[in-house]
Parts: sequence; C-alpha cells; structure tokens
Amino acid sequence: MERSFPFHHHALILHRIIWFFILLTFFMQECSGERENSNTYLIGLGSYDITGPAADVNMMGYANPNQTASGVHFRLRARSFIVAEPEGKRVVFVNLDACMASQLVTIKVIERLKARYGDLYTEQNVAISGIHTHAGPGGYLQYVVYIVTSFGFVRQSFDVIVDGIEKCIIQAHENLRPGTICINKGELVNAGVNRSPSAYLNNPSEEKSQYKHNVDTEMTLLKFEDDEWGPVGSFNWFATHGTSMSRTNSLISGDNKGAAARFMEDWFKQKSSLEGVESIHPDTFSKGIKYQKGNYRRVSNIIPDLRDTHNELLGLAASNQASGGRPVRRSLSAARRVRSAFREGDRPKFVSAFCQSNCGDVSPNILGAFCIDTGLPCDFNHSTCNGKNELCYGRGPGYPDEFESTRIIGDRQFRKAVELFDSMTEKLKGRVDYRHTYLDFSQIKVTIPSSDGGTQVVKTCPAAMGFAFAAGTTDGPGAFDFKQGDDQGNPFWKLVRNLLKTPDQKQVDCQHPKPILLDTGEMKLPYPWAPSVLPIQILRIGQLVILSVPGEFTTMSGRRLRDAVRTILTSGGNKEFNPNVHVVIAGLTNSYSQYVTTFEEYEIQRYEGASTLYGPHTLSAYIQEFKKLATALLSGQDISPGPSPPDLLSKQISLLPPVVMDGTPIRVKFGDVSTDVPKNSTFRKGDLVTVVFWSACPRNDPMTEGTFALVELLNKKDKTWSPAYDDDDFCLRFKWSRPSKLSSHSHATIEWRIPETASPGVYRISHFGASKSLFGSIKHFAGESTAFVVV
Repeated sequence: MERSFPFHHHALILHRIIWFFILLTFFMQECSGERENSNTYLIGLGSYDITGPAADVNMMGYANPNQTASGVHFRLRARSFIVAEPEGKRVVFVNLDACMASQLVTIKVIERLKARYGDLYTEQNVAISGIHTHAGPGGYLQYVVYIVTSFGFVRQSFDVIVDGIEKCIIQAHENLRPGTICINKGELVNAGVNRSPSAYLNNPSEEKSQYKHNVDTEMTLLKFEDDEWGPVGSFNWFATHGTSMSRTNSLISGDNKGAAARFMEDWFKQKSSLEGVESIHPDTFSKGIKYQKGNYRRVSNIIPDLRDTHNELLGLAASNQASGGRPVRRSLSAARRVRSAFREGDRPKFVSAFCQSNCGDVSPNILGAFCIDTGLPCDFNHSTCNGKNELCYGRGPGYPDEFESTRIIGDRQFRKAVELFDSMTEKLKGRVDYRHTYLDFSQIKVTIPSSDGGTQVVKTCPAAMGFAFAAGTTDGPGAFDFKQGDDQGNPFWKLVRNLLKTPDQKQVDCQHPKPILLDTGEMKLPYPWAPSVLPIQILRIGQLVILSVPGEFTTMSGRRLRDAVRTILTSGGNKEFNPNVHVVIAGLTNSYSQYVTTFEEYEIQRYEGASTLYGPHTLSAYIQEFKKLATALLSGQDISPGPSPPDLLSKQISLLPPVVMDGTPIRVKFGDVSTDVPKNSTFRKGDLVTVVFWSACPRNDPMTEGTFALVELLNKKDKTWSPAYDDDDFCLRFKWSRPSKLSSHSHATIEWRIPETASPGVYRISHFGASKSLFGSIKHFAGESTAFVVV
C-alpha cells in the first residue's frame, strides 16, 4: 500500500531541493570551484619585452650619473590586461617593469592605438603604470629634471617602451575571450618598512591609531580565468619600493617586483605542465631553480641518464670545444631563448604582474638604515651619520648581497600571490567603466577645513623641489651637505639655485615650509623642467576600483585617498558597491610628478615632503578631484577632459654619444671566447661558471624578445643542444664592459650560478650580440664556450 505524505512534507522536500540547487549554483560560480560558462567579461592578457639598451644609458631612479647600464640581471617586460563587457565598455591596464610611466610615452602609445583601433582605446580607458624599479634604462620622460643624468632624451629607451606597450596591448586585444575575474586580499608583512618614520609620526594620533603598521601590508590580487583554458594570468597591487638593487648596480633588473613576476609565471608554467601534481613548492622558482620535464623549458628528453658515468660525460664534453665567433641571423637569439612566444599553440601564455601602489615612504630594505662607517643606526630624524647623509644606507634582508635581497623580497610577494591565487572566493561582477581628466596642478583651488570649524580655500603651487630632495633617501642617499628634514636650506646652495631661477615671494610662501632648491615649475628653458598638467583616472571592473595616480603617494596619503573615494562610492545606500567595494591605488601611472605626502608629513620636510612638488595642499587637491571622478562614475555623468598636457618630443635634446663602431684585436672575431672554462672541467650545484667573450656594444641591438646569454644542455642521443637558461633567468647574468670609454673593443662576461636542481649533464654557454661597423652597418654574431660537465 502506497504511503501518503502530508502536504507540509512535500513542501519541506521541495524547499530543500530549491535550496540545494541555489547552493549548488553558488559554489559552481565561485572561483575556487569549477568554472562557469559565463560571458560576463571578455578578458585578454599580453606581455612583451621592454629591456632596452643594456649599455651606456643612465639608469632611471637614483639620479646617480655614474649608474649606467652594463648588462642584464633579468629582462624587463610590459604586461597588460583588457577587460570588456561583451556589448559595453572596456579598460586596459599596463604594468611596466620600468621606474615609472611617462606622459610622453602615454601620448605616443595612445596615438598608435587610435591609429589602429579608432576610439576603442584612448587616454580615458588606458592606464600605464610603472613598478618603480631603479635598475632600468632612463631617458624616456619628457621633462628636463627627469633626464638630466641620462644626458637628455634617449630615443632608444623611449622607442623600446612605446613599442613594447603597444605590442602587449595588441596581444591582449587579439586574445580577448569570455572569462571571469576573481579577487582576493591578504596581509603581507616583512616586505617593506617605513623609511621616513619621523614624518609618519607627525600624522594625527587618532589617525595613526586606526592602523597596526606604519606601512600598508595588504596585497590585492586579480585572477583571470578563461572559460575554456582556465587561469591565464594574475595582477596584484602591493606597496614597496623597487630599490632592493642599489644605486651602484649596473645590471638591468626588474628588482623585487620584476623578480616576483618571473617566479610566478615560471611557477604556473611548471604547475600546468606537470599532470597530476597538485602543488609545486615555491622554492623551486624563487631560487632560480627550474624543473625540466614535459614541455616546460623545452628540454624534455635531453636529461642524461643518471647511470652515465662521470667519465662518459667528460668524454662528451671533450668533443665539444669552443666554436669561435660566427655571423648569424638576428632571429637566432629569439629562436634559442628559453621561454616560448606569447601563445603556446592555442593556449594563451600565463601573464603575472606585480603592480605598484602607494609606496612613497616604503622601503624593501627591511633590516633598517645603518652607517657604513660605524655600523650603528642612522640618525632617526635626518638619516645622517655624524651629519653626513652619504654614509646612511638601508639594508635589505640579504645584506650585503643586493641580488639576494631582491630575490627575498620578490619571493615574499610571490608566495603571498600564490596563496591568494589558490584561495579565491569572490568573483568580480558588474559594469566596466572609467573616468579620466587632466588637471593643472600648479593652480588648483582646494576647499579644506579651517581651524574655526568652517572651510577655507587654498591653492596648489607651481612645482618646486626642496633642499631635502638632494639628500636622497636611505635607499639611495644624495651627496654634499644636504640632509633630510631640512626646512631652512643654506645660503651657499640658495646662491647656486639663484643662478638657475630665483623663486619669487609668492612661490616661497605657497611652498612653505619647504625651502626651495629648484623652482622647477617656473623653469621653462630649453623646455619645461617639470609637469604642470597631470592626468588622474578611475577604472572600474565590477566592485573593483583602480585609482591611477601620476606619482608616489606615501602610506598615509594613500590611505586617505582610498578612504575618500570609498566613502563616495558607498554613500547614500548605494547597492552597486556596498559592502564589497575594493579600492586600490596604482602608483606612478600615466605620467610622473614625484611624491605626494600628507600635510603633516610635508611639514617635516624629509625627502618625500621635499619632493611633493605642488606644495602642502597637494594631497587635498588629489582627494578633492578624485571625489569628483568617483561621483561622476557613480552617477554616470561625463567629466570635463581638462587641459591637454604638452607633447615635447620635437623639443627633446640628446647628448648621449652614439656607438661609433665596434672592433676586435687582429685575428679575433666577434663571439670568440676570451676566457673559457678549463678543459675537462666539472662543476657542482651552487658553483659559479664564468665565460668571457669578445663582444660589441649591446646598444646596437637590445635583443628584444631574444637573449644575450644562453646556457645549453647536450642531448646525448642526437648530440644536439637545447636551451636551459637565458638572460631572463635569475641564475644567469650578462655583464658587458670595455677597457676604456673610447675603446671600440669590449667583452661580454656571462656568469651562471648553477641551480641546486639543475640536471646532471654536459653544458655550454653561448653569447649573442650585434656589432656596428664604421659605416653604420649592423651584423649579428654568436659564439659558444667549451663544453663542461655538471654533476
């Protein structure tokens, strides 16, 4: 007999079934579960080499005229993402392994994009941001003060960056496919310290009490998932300076953020190529170690049988002596490099970017600042040693090895990024939108609270730099008798200043208490020394809001800006953003105008305050104008484009001498080995292998998407060589030198620190280059060392 159920039992079962499917749908949509076939967004990512001239060009960041490039630590890249609504708006974000964005670079990139795509990509919806490495070629900005130490404009630096940005955006555009974006946040400590704590302490006590640290410790990460291919990239924002590499380093390097990006891209490549492996230990990548299995690194089936005896390997090596230099096609360098092109078959290459945020007062040299003569801590208020700033240096976690410090700080960011990447729970949903305007920061009227409880109107000032600017920071101290915390200046340097430009009393009063060293905003010969018109921009992807700022905000100034925008977006019960609006600052974006401190930090006049160009109310101006952008974004209203910045390309002056010619001694060819490995040599893991080649100036060809240096592994079966490591690997360094500045002769020194998990076998080191004749013709060459054994 069939049993009858009461109605409420049927209702209860139906109720549970409904909730089951609701929960099932929810979990299927979560990024930690299976991917949803959703066309919410179109996503595309791109990446392109922007390493640039690896010789003779002054590096951008420390303003040290003696710091010129002479080789490659690892390569620099432009990485981009595009997010579009299928039938709506789109945004582009580009992350550069460069010191900062450049207004001139932005102008020319936008011109190229408009020529190719019409109004699809404009200054409104394209953001170009720098990671703030201080180890990249300079000379690509347009204002005088930023290109003095590079002997003016360097067209090669500029062209490489513009080309790389354009190409990585083209890649992202051509790769647009349906996908989803997830967001995650987490705390990362011990990757940055406040290098101007005396200025931070001048902020209001009630404000400081809201925060546990005097630096921002939050990393925000986006995970991009293609509906068909799964994860295709990640971008994150975290604040720490790109100054792990010192002011005396001469090798091009992406510093700690560039290193983190290289580690994560290699980590994902290995993870995706090893079937059945759930996780790969991060140590494998942060220490320059590479697994060699499957298609990864293109060395499959070449690992020697471990049963091979040492004598057999020595015999193989002995039959492969140094080849001697020979002419080759330029394409050989690109063809032999280790990492594949942007796409691997149909699958997009994984792109990972570690973006900069409000890093103004955040140093990666976390052990603190010490006097190099006594070893004692530097003076707290002025960062001096017996009154001299030149002796006070910050120490990274790998002290005294700056390369190890770079690896450690990069590794910590990489590990946090992997943790966030693997634990996603929130998906971006909602509109894509943007707002952008130009502002003349030399004369913005700002309404601020007054002491009587009302309001008052103040103004920003024409740009000027204070005396403490010349003192530098503990990451890179200046020279002479300048010091941080100087709110007076001194008569001698004021006399020197007046030879260039004497600031009038209005400017002195406006910039007070900053004593003006360089009145850059009012210096116009041979063309403007500093910017007046600057861009500000908001990009929106669902509940994520990116604030593009053209400078370096300090920790507290960044907090105030984020809070102000967040308040606007969540006010009035707005349901679009409540309660999960994520606001991040993208520092050094679209243009560059040095620092932005709080009013209270400005009063102390440490380096960051002295470098806040537009006076004590600069931050208030930014907050006021970003609130207008946020309001327009929320209401759907347009905003005035503002005054256009100048295009000064035609006015640029370059004093960097060209490469006249390259030469070698009689009966020596380009690519010949000058100093070889010993015959029948054997090396162990951790050893340093060094080979020196006769070479030519790297400015002749920066080997874009290629390599100057290569470590190759011999395939025992068919006696062919396969690439194992190149100059984009942390374990391989390419160093270039000439015996004197006027010599046409030069050497390339290639150093390989053998990773702990390098495969035993027979190896050789190769060098690629390009020589220039007296008549201007460029010829490419290559050479190989004698083979050697690694056990």
